[in-house]
Amino acid sequence: MTSLLEVLQKSADFLERKGVEHPRLNAELLAGHALGLPRMQLYLQFERLLPERELELIRPLIRRRAQREPLQHIIGSVEFAGVTLKVDRRALIPRPETEYLVELVGQEWVENPPTKLIDLGTGSGALALALAAKWPESQVFATDISEEALALAKENRTALGLDQRVQIVQSDWFAGLPKGERFDLIVANPPYLTSAEVAETAPEVKDHEPAIALSTAEDGMDALGVLVQEARSWLVPGGLLAMETGIAQHATLISQLEAAGFEQVQSRPDLTERDRFVFARNKS
Repeated sequence: MTSLLEVLQKSADFLERKGVEHPRLNAELLAGHALGLPRMQLYLQFERLLPERELELIRPLIRRRAQREPLQHIIGSVEFAGVTLKVDRRALIPRPETEYLVELVGQEWVENPPTKLIDLGTGSGALALALAAKWPESQVFATDISEEALALAKENRTALGLDQRVQIVQSDWFAGLPKGERFDLIVANPPYLTSAEVAETAPEVKDHEPAIALSTAEDGMDALGVLVQEARSWLVPGGLLAMETGIAQHATLISQLEAAGFEQVQSRPDLTERDRFVFARNKS
């Protein structure tokens, strides 16, 4: 029989040859998932000999990852800002950058959380559900144009016990919302990649995630432009618009937001110090 350590080493070498980033980490996470062990428990069992039945649990997962299927799709879930979300091909995998947006938005409401907020283009429901869990008293809305993404968001909503607090609506940005609604906070992680950036993405992204969630225009600006032009009419006075964006779009967005009548327009960096988020306040 083969030891767990040998399996991890051989799996990592195989994944590295296939161009997978962080091959050892991937091998450990997949082996742990197959064996039902937390990653740290693997380190305590390196000498454990694996029978064939356990090897047969690990091998297909390693093969799938070698074919560049995303790790999160194979495992089936991702931890995001304090909640566990189911993920699959129906929606974009939530990224650490977007998780940091939850933290930044939370800093804007240290004492009294927003009464009503909306996540536009919710995908898996990540932002809406994480903020609903963070602020139990807030009324939360989530929209997406994709029926498949909305189905996934609803599954995550139910799994988190948030069916009564998060309203999910099919909508092309603001188009399907009830007239007269006003929000204290609008958050959005819209498709913002340029066509050139999409072409350069890894196979995990290009071949396994919905193209509509990555880009909908050559310059990646069309969805952002809708948010800039329409958000003020959906925000209460002083309400906040918080968007994740491309790192090369900030100068244009700041100019557009100021021209649209927003105040306190700010570019916010992500954890790598790259311009990633834009915050703007409706006039009070």
